[in-house]
Amino acid sequence: MAKRIDIKGLSAYYGSHRAIDEISMHVEPRSVTAFIGPSGCGKSTFLRTLNRMHEVTPGGRVEGEVLLDNEDLYGPGVDPVQVRRTVGMVFQRPNPFPTMSIYDNVTAGLKLNGKYRKSELDEVVEKNLRGANLWNEVKDRLQKPGSGLSGGQQQRLCIARATAVSPDVLLMDEPCSALDPISTLAIEDLIDKLKSQFTIVIVTHNMQQAARVSERTAFFNLAAVGQPGKLIEVDDTDRIFSNPSQQATEDYISGRFG
Repeated sequence: MAKRIDIKGLSAYYGSHRAIDEISMHVEPRSVTAFIGPSGCGKSTFLRTLNRMHEVTPGGRVEGEVLLDNEDLYGPGVDPVQVRRTVGMVFQRPNPFPTMSIYDNVTAGLKLNGKYRKSELDEVVEKNLRGANLWNEVKDRLQKPGSGLSGGQQQRLCIARATAVSPDVLLMDEPCSALDPISTLAIEDLIDKLKSQFTIVIVTHNMQQAARVSERTAFFNLAAVGQPGKLIEVDDTDRIFSNPSQQATEDYISGRFG
């Protein structure tokens, strides 16, 4: 079930260095929210705070709140492993498990969480590969290594792996940056299809992509090198690209910097 995310006063650190500074915003369920901004402004760091991946980094820590339908993901007693099942992530470069078959890639998360009959796993594999628009391309080679697929197919396999454990939120960190234009279009079509089931947040350097796939867009920037990244504004995507409220946003989307 897709859920709303509320972020309140969130800052993230690498040791003593503050990477992002007191970000507050919300992410609507069953929609796509895009994060845009120049390199180094903290977009991916912020994304990783939403499923507690940031704290895996040495020295990584967070101040503030991330609420998933009013439950604080950083609250006492909250299991970060469970958070990462609830808030799945697709990374910049496709990362199927190289020694596993296509079938085993999709079912890997389920097998970690419990025991399932083969008929149940078969159903999950077909459902999620269909959901990733990949089933017809791989149904006759499910026992072949996932690493043998093309880059675009591998990324769709990673999306199928992420959705197989039934998360509430799907985070995507530049999921098309390593792909060719045809594969990029396939992923964008898939994102549009998946938003009816999941809350989706995507980091992208491609502003045209943000305009195509998202309902809301958040623009991040930093005042100077070494300063923490800040959320400059967040609004409906159409408004951000046609009539932003901040001059820095206008300057960025018009290509004056970044």
